[in-house]
Amino acid sequence: MAPVTRYARSGELHIAYQVVGDGPIDLLYVPSWISAVEHHWDEPSVARYFDRLASFSRLIMFDRRGSGMSDPLLHAPTLEEQMDDIVAVMDAVGSERAAVFALLEGGALAALFAATHPERTGALILYEAQPRMSWAPDYDWALRVEEREAYITGGGLDSWGDGSRILALSPGAAGNQRLREWYARLERLAASPGTAARLMRHNGQIDVRAVLPSIQAPTLVMHRKGDQFIDIRHSRYIAEHVPHARYVELEGDEALTFGTSGAGLELAEIEEFLTGARHHDDTERILATVLFSDLVGSTRLAAELGDRRWRDTLAGLEGAVGRELTRFRGRAVKTMGDGFLATFDGPARGIRCATAIRDAIRGEFGLEVRSGLHTGEIEVIGEDVGGIAVHIGARVGARAAPGEVLVSSTVKDLVAGSGITFEDRGEHELKGVPDRWRIWAVA
Repeated sequence: MAPVTRYARSGELHIAYQVVGDGPIDLLYVPSWISAVEHHWDEPSVARYFDRLASFSRLIMFDRRGSGMSDPLLHAPTLEEQMDDIVAVMDAVGSERAAVFALLEGGALAALFAATHPERTGALILYEAQPRMSWAPDYDWALRVEEREAYITGGGLDSWGDGSRILALSPGAAGNQRLREWYARLERLAASPGTAARLMRHNGQIDVRAVLPSIQAPTLVMHRKGDQFIDIRHSRYIAEHVPHARYVELEGDEALTFGTSGAGLELAEIEEFLTGARHHDDTERILATVLFSDLVGSTRLAAELGDRRWRDTLAGLEGAVGRELTRFRGRAVKTMGDGFLATFDGPARGIRCATAIRDAIRGEFGLEVRSGLHTGEIEVIGEDVGGIAVHIGARVGARAAPGEVLVSSTVKDLVAGSGITFEDRGEHELKGVPDRWRIWAVA
């Protein structure tokens, strides 16, 4: 259940906030300006992220003035005004002192707050923060003002609210349609395109480098090694100029913290930094049959139909797939553009579901799908799954012809006596998977 949203009074404005958990540490989360506290709980992977933070803290979340559920503004807010908002929220929840956690351009606000209010800052945690947002002779890796303006006026915001920006923030989201749709709505709830433009111009003026040496709170600075969206030199600069800061470069390429496959990395660092101990995630491992299916010729079809008709077609396809999954007790894990991943508690049901989906899509839409199945031990990670068995299923499916259902030898052996017959497709090397694998086609 999502927490209750309340409002703190900051001057004449109302700042939306939520409190989650009852841990011994107050943890104040300072978001990017693209935020809407109530919407965070609508996406399971994002909700799990904040639940994890709340498992070892009393998590205090809020929307910054001018965005999300807080009062809108006709002008871009100053950092001084936003520091007043943080104080108002902390006072409203009775927090005298809190660890402050911020990401992206929210890090500049958090750093300034920590330096200005040392008595209220127990610790500072910065993830891919940017102390200065625009180019300078001594800070030449930041975006130039004219480049930002060209983006704003040249149509860069024409796609605001369609979810495409998450592909730069989190390349792994390309295969997660649900997360893309969630992020698209997050943008729309956070700000209109005009407000986004105003805030982008204002952010270009931010520079808090001068206050970094004044930060007294223990500080953790984190950045992803492979991130191509936020230059890693921002974080290295902060770590070099905040006294005694702890600097950690994490594996991965995601600028987003929440809703990503690697979110556990920074969560573990945060928990250890604040509590002195890491949480050991007891990932559930179960035996399951995984099914990968994808639509044949989707790129050509999308171009022929156009965006609107293609979205309608995808919605119809998802409905047909969902009906068959329900019929055969399958669990939809995630959609991946024009494909999907599902799991079953029995291989025979998985095969029969795959053939039923093929027949339904062929009959209703005149389209073909290809499918692959494998049975093995998988890791259940929240609502997602992982492990070598998942990779094998994907590689088997990639070898299927249009309308074909392929299975591994493991699946074939497990359904002996079911009446399902197979045709031998020979041994194959599966990319990234050890050994050679014999593959069979459902006859």
